[in-house]
Amino acid sequence: MQRLVFAAVMAVCAAVSGLAQAQPTPGAPLRTYVQAGRLLADPTTGQVLENRTVVIENGRVVEIADGFVDGPGQVVDLRDRFVLPGLIDSHVHILGQSNPNQRLEAVTLTTSDQAMRGALYARRTLMAGFTTVANLGATPEAIFALRRGIAEGAVPGPRIIASGATITPHGGHGDTHGYRPEFTETLRSSGVCSGADDCRRAVREQVRGGADLIKITATGGVLSNTAAGLGQQFTAEELAAIVETAHAMGRRVTAHAHGADGIVGFAQAGGDSIEHGTYLDDQGIALMRRRNMWLVPTLMAGDFVAREAARPETYFTPPQRAKALEVGPRMIDMARRAHQAGVRIAFGTDSGVSAHGDNAQEFALLVQAGLTPLEAIQTATVNAAEHLGIESEAGALRPGMPADLIAVEGDPLRDVTVLERVGFVMRNGVAYRPE
Repeated sequence: MQRLVFAAVMAVCAAVSGLAQAQPTPGAPLRTYVQAGRLLADPTTGQVLENRTVVIENGRVVEIADGFVDGPGQVVDLRDRFVLPGLIDSHVHILGQSNPNQRLEAVTLTTSDQAMRGALYARRTLMAGFTTVANLGATPEAIFALRRGIAEGAVPGPRIIASGATITPHGGHGDTHGYRPEFTETLRSSGVCSGADDCRRAVREQVRGGADLIKITATGGVLSNTAAGLGQQFTAEELAAIVETAHAMGRRVTAHAHGADGIVGFAQAGGDSIEHGTYLDDQGIALMRRRNMWLVPTLMAGDFVAREAARPETYFTPPQRAKALEVGPRMIDMARRAHQAGVRIAFGTDSGVSAHGDNAQEFALLVQAGLTPLEAIQTATVNAAEHLGIESEAGALRPGMPADLIAVEGDPLRDVTVLERVGFVMRNGVAYRPE
């Protein structure tokens, strides 16, 4: 028996000794070598590099080396794959997802419940290749907690840029509709405001709470349970107060906007970007180009609501269904006209309306709207990074930047739908897929 124990101990010592010999010199940084058969490091140029190695240290890119190199540390063999930067979705609602029980969940789920569901959806989004998202509208406590948990490494998910509660007028798209009055008051968020001074208050409260940017509802919307139309809902004075206050506090402002009047009004107030843009007209296009604004077309949302509203057994309420059938079919043509006119486009899906994890289906819709596959990829990398003001942290693979990258089989520059089947995901130098 003693001989068996001695032999076992010696075997363990030998294994530990061999493991120690395989490690880098004590004190030397541990590196990861991602060997890429094809690499789109900078989507701005569209240049595909062949047989390159992305060298990573402490979660950041330190070098893109010629050939397949390795050294002390970890080697990731993607020599038969197409590697590109992690994708960015500029418009998600990651704490929830459309379902037949959604109106009931508003009064049954706690803030903690929302954060837990958000962790599930964040993981699905990351596994789909999206390493950064902008969450535009949520319970502040829940979304900021999830953002912090991911940043600290406690929860797997994409980097979250969060707006906190949506700034919306009383009775507007982002207010609470269809409940008993006492429930409406309980469910109403801190972003609801009326009058220029009250809207300044609402913006300041979101910034105080930790908002990275400000999201407003400049017009009516599809999924609010009210027949209040899709036109402008804030006054010009309120829009100006919101934008002025946000900019004074170092925050960009993006606007949910369907109606042409709301798009124009927000642009004239100095806003930074438009979400959806369904009824964008020539005046709106001219203003957006003149002011260098971004359009986030969220074509998946339009496609989803149109299909759901067309089902005889839809769970949409009558006001939601009527608006969905009106808006959904118009959005691809809007994006086509905007693109042809030279409006800058950033990728966003409004996921949470459609299912989290399906985000990459937006690429095919962008191509349907007239973008080339490269242009579609640019919307979710360099364009989205510039739109969100995070060019030094996302959208490309350069020395000094976080090692956020994905890999697919096939060539997304020929068939953009291969991005719906991401086979490898790395964020901040940590490989999450395959698991």
